[in-house]
Amino acid sequence: MSLPPDYSNEISTLDREILKHKPHDILQFCANFFNRRLESQRTEYLLSQQHASHQGRAENSFPGNNPFSTSPSSGSSFAKTTMHRLEEEEENDTMTSPTASTFAAVDFARVRNNGNLSPVGESAFGNFGGFGGSSKNNITQMPPLVGEGQTFPNNYNTNRRTSVSAESLNPTSSAADNFTPPFHQKTPDQLSRLKSAVSGNFLFSHLDDDQSSMVLGALHEKPIPTKGIKVIQQGDVGDYFYVVEKGSFDIYVNQSGKLETGAEGAGNKVGTVGPGGSFGELALMYNAPRAATVTSTEPSTLWALDRITFRRILMDSAFQRRRMYEGFLEEVPLLSTLTPYERSKIADALETKKYPPGTTIIQEGDVGESFFLLEAGEAEVFKRGIDGPVNQYQKGDYFGELALLNDAPRAASVISKTEVKVATLGKNGFQRLLGPVEGIMRRNDPTKSVSEGDHVDPLS
Repeated sequence: MSLPPDYSNEISTLDREILKHKPHDILQFCANFFNRRLESQRTEYLLSQQHASHQGRAENSFPGNNPFSTSPSSGSSFAKTTMHRLEEEEENDTMTSPTASTFAAVDFARVRNNGNLSPVGESAFGNFGGFGGSSKNNITQMPPLVGEGQTFPNNYNTNRRTSVSAESLNPTSSAADNFTPPFHQKTPDQLSRLKSAVSGNFLFSHLDDDQSSMVLGALHEKPIPTKGIKVIQQGDVGDYFYVVEKGSFDIYVNQSGKLETGAEGAGNKVGTVGPGGSFGELALMYNAPRAATVTSTEPSTLWALDRITFRRILMDSAFQRRRMYEGFLEEVPLLSTLTPYERSKIADALETKKYPPGTTIIQEGDVGESFFLLEAGEAEVFKRGIDGPVNQYQKGDYFGELALLNDAPRAASVISKTEVKVATLGKNGFQRLLGPVEGIMRRNDPTKSVSEGDHVDPLS
């Protein structure tokens, strides 16, 4: 009996990640990996549903049935509802919860000091190191404490119903109520330090200038008057992300998965975070328990960002960014016949880069490894031996798409005429998402070879 293709693809991707990162804690690594995949797929489903509604179609581009639907035709109700909660019904339960305190509540949490990862674990959206993964940082390294050799209890989930409680990820629900993020005044020096601390965090690495300004403005000051104050406690539900302006904080992890009473209730110390560091960022993405206890070691000052504000800023902008990129991709001949689901996956993988005037974006003779979509600004094309530009690019134009097919040298140079912003996609990323482009072209027209394609970009 053959395995389902989707299963084989997921396992192959997991194998590559394991070979790449070589985690010490394989269980935590796999949990982080599949949680990231689940979060990504659920978001893709919501956005594809929104895309389909604008097209007047009722098709479901999410693979399989809507897990939150009571019938195959009820998918649209998910995108319309702003809060989805399936309450766990325990009126007839005659036993204590079989899941209570029988295994550690392991969260994929991180702490960060000056932009470096901590040994507490890795992000589900970033580097999958797991507990004990390699990390070059200034935080004191301790052996892995949580997740080693743990197994689910025999009575796990016995006679219980699945419970789901989550905030809506529907971007249009927040856009419709004219959400205005909070703003808290800061000095130029404070803004500089906060921007430096946030810029190295994986959650903020792709924010544009406007988004970064909104996030920095929404951070509010949290004075910590003395030592020994527990800012976050292991096992509590996380709702704030913190940036350290001054002071110091120790991080503790208890093997039980939660803070306990007594002198040793916090568990073992696994690290320290100081000025410029940050912690608790996974609370911005997940309504999940804290994986560590963070305690002040002296009077300190924190800046906090709540989950709701962050998600409203990020989700609204991410939705608009995806829609813009999908529109670009529909006009690229090489990619125009892809399905909306395939285009949405490419749109999510695009990276934005900015170039000041006079910068060489593509150098003639270099090997082509990426293709570019011009989001803003103007660029000119030059060839050796020819005076003046031979072509010009403006917003919405694209170049270098055949770099996705081969490694042929660039036939010309592209230089920014004004300040430009481009979206780039590397060949490796494209093939990882969709497979070789040659296969897609054969699917479009099996009789057509690559050399007979409609459009050949001289800059590829």
